[in-house]
Amino acid sequence: MNTEWSSSVRERARLHAALGEPARLAIVDRLMLGDVSPSEIGRDLGVPSNLLAHHLKLLEQVGMIERSRSEGDHRRTYLCLRPQSLTGLVPTNPRSALRVVFVCTHNSARSQLAAALWARQSPVPTASAGTQPAARVHPRAVAVARSRGLSLTRTCRVDEVLHDGDLVVAVCDNAHEELGTKASDRLHWSIPDPARVDTDDAFDQAFSDIADRIDRLVPAVHPPGESHA
Repeated sequence: MNTEWSSSVRERARLHAALGEPARLAIVDRLMLGDVSPSEIGRDLGVPSNLLAHHLKLLEQVGMIERSRSEGDHRRTYLCLRPQSLTGLVPTNPRSALRVVFVCTHNSARSQLAAALWARQSPVPTASAGTQPAARVHPRAVAVARSRGLSLTRTCRVDEVLHDGDLVVAVCDNAHEELGTKASDRLHWSIPDPARVDTDDAFDQAFSDIADRIDRLVPAVHPPGESHA
């Protein structure tokens, strides 16, 4: 047996073994579409904190998940799936939405890029908004979008955009935390703010992260009344 191939098989076996426990599979399934804090996922799944810590440790050891520190509440951490570990995994919890609204703090980069990508790939309508919208879209975001054949819209405030039936995707920690109980049908993507670094590479990385997440979410969201089969 080829040594390199054998190593690949062993690595895949480790991942499958990690997912062979129902609670760990449920954690990965929950993280397929968005990031959550350990306390949030423990509450959602009804898993005691000590047992949850055990499951998360095993998923981290096999390289399926990682933690990021909140850019908003710096004491909080979020659990994220590592994109390279997702080969062969697909969302198993399809949902319906009248519209998908991407929200970040300033509505000047991440949420704009996400909405533009969504509009290209999904028949479900989309919009973007900010909790504290900037006066204009960030020039580097405009450049990244233009280089991919996308165009961005003007900035808007969340309260002016959200409607009943919207699925909200908060694409930054601050927005997720500021929204609180608003938009109960909500996913969270813990994407670092590229404007903090303010380089072309940072905006390219943010775009790549968003594009990967869009690819995962699009097959799982359908207009109301449409079959999920």
